[in-house]
Amino acid sequence: QVQLVESGGGLVQPGGSLRLSCATSASIFSISAMGWYRQTPGKERELVATITDRSNYADYVKGRFTIPRDNTKNTVYLQMNSLKPEDTAVYYCNARNIYTLIDSWGQGTQVTVSS
Repeated sequence: QVQLVESGGGLVQPGGSLRLSCATSASIFSISAMGWYRQTPGKERELVATITDRSNYADYVKGRFTIPRDNTKNTVYLQMNSLKPEDTAVYYCNARNIYTLIDSWGQGTQVTVSS
């Protein structure tokens, strides 16, 4: 079973920043496209950003979020800047096996943007 360990969520004021982390094993990290998704109550989980050899962002986070990947630490991050109340959600780390296309998910971490 693929294990993804997330950390870094919390409460932040509008305009602030947070960084989420997602760590996994080297064997998983090396064969996965990594990504972040988010979900709010009553809505479907939506893509935030993904990274393989290049990064891809949802329009609503472009210019504010980045998804750096540290291959030496088997960790992917989500750097969130200029946060807005509408960014409030549970954020999930995703690892998609590049050969089988099977998805694995982290446990989710709550991000709340509020004054």
